[in-house]
Amino acid sequence: MNTRVLIILSLLVGIGAVLHAIVPGIVYGVKPDMMLTMMFLGIMLFPRMKYVVLVAIVTGVISALTTMAPGGQIANMIDKPITALLFFGLFVLIKDRISLNVSAPALTAIGTMISGTVFLGSALYIVGLMEGAFPVLFLTVVLPTAAINTVLMAVVYPIVQKIIKRSQPLTIS
Repeated sequence: MNTRVLIILSLLVGIGAVLHAIVPGIVYGVKPDMMLTMMFLGIMLFPRMKYVVLVAIVTGVISALTTMAPGGQIANMIDKPITALLFFGLFVLIKDRISLNVSAPALTAIGTMISGTVFLGSALYIVGLMEGAFPVLFLTVVLPTAAINTVLMAVVYPIVQKIIKRSQPLTIS
């Protein structure tokens, strides 16, 4: 594994951890998962399976440590790898077909909704609150989180892309 890539991924996870820790819980302790944006950004910057698996596992562990949701520790460990692999698959399918400045926010919205569905489904199953709680939590937490993450990605992705391009070593021809 490339040390430079690992450092960038760790910085993204660290930023995501701070965002995840400071955002308050909204409904039943479930909070918007801003860490997803950083995980998705890491996947888009370094789209290789070994990095996707690594960032998914680390993001799941950090999210589990900072969650306030009942059953959220296990749900985060289930949610992040599934979401990362599905996001990676979608990203690989469309990265050459659609401009990344357009597809990055769209994929972030889709990925956030996938993550929210898996997280809520597993957390509610673990806690035993399946009856009627899922639609309420999906509408009050997941959809607003998807909107916030989409806007955040639309702003951050082009900036990070320029920084990465500028940080490449100069080549002598």
